[in-house]
Amino acid sequence: MSQVSALLWKDLVLEFRTRELLGGMALFSLLVLLVFNFAFDLRVDNLAGVAPGVLWVAFTFAGVLGLGRSFVAEKDRGALDGLLLAPIDRGAIYLAKLIANVIFMGIVEAVCLPVFTAFFNYGSISLDILVIALLGTIGFSAIGTLFSAMTTNLRARDVMLPLLVFPICVPVVIAAVEATALAFSGGLAGNQLRWIALLAAFDLIFGILCFAIFEFVVEE
Repeated sequence: MSQVSALLWKDLVLEFRTRELLGGMALFSLLVLLVFNFAFDLRVDNLAGVAPGVLWVAFTFAGVLGLGRSFVAEKDRGALDGLLLAPIDRGAIYLAKLIANVIFMGIVEAVCLPVFTAFFNYGSISLDILVIALLGTIGFSAIGTLFSAMTTNLRARDVMLPLLVFPICVPVVIAAVEATALAFSGGLAGNQLRWIALLAAFDLIFGILCFAIFEFVVEE
């Protein structure tokens, strides 16, 4: 845990000094909400059936933008080779990057949620929404962090990362959208818990799997 905390502190300090990643992610997600707001205001009558999907489109698109830079910056500066040569557990690198990505996505989501409710005049921020957002973010970041490390050395990494991440994260996105829709509409608690349980199971299974194979991925 000391290794994880040291690596995490390094990523957080670097980001909050430059603010390159958070600024781009937040601006991109807000632009997505703004565009969909005008489009749906003209073409969609049933906002309740569409708004949760729009929210998670903004989350995931901004998340991919941030995940794509999580290892590239260190690769460009030669820091990744130094991390791999350091006498630390490779899993600590993965956990630090995963936690950092969750934190960065969480900050962007905290900015987007009030804007979403203001633009669409729909839904409210509650404990259920925060739990769903956290579980969805963890699952999405667990997969994205691994594939970000895999595509770091590719020339077409900006194209390959979304192509790899989104197909595997389909269960996370579907479950998050359904749970969010039920939370906004005050649906049945049993149905909502079913989707939340699916998110938690995905996080657990793929989090352990990605942690286990990260060492082999970075060696290749």
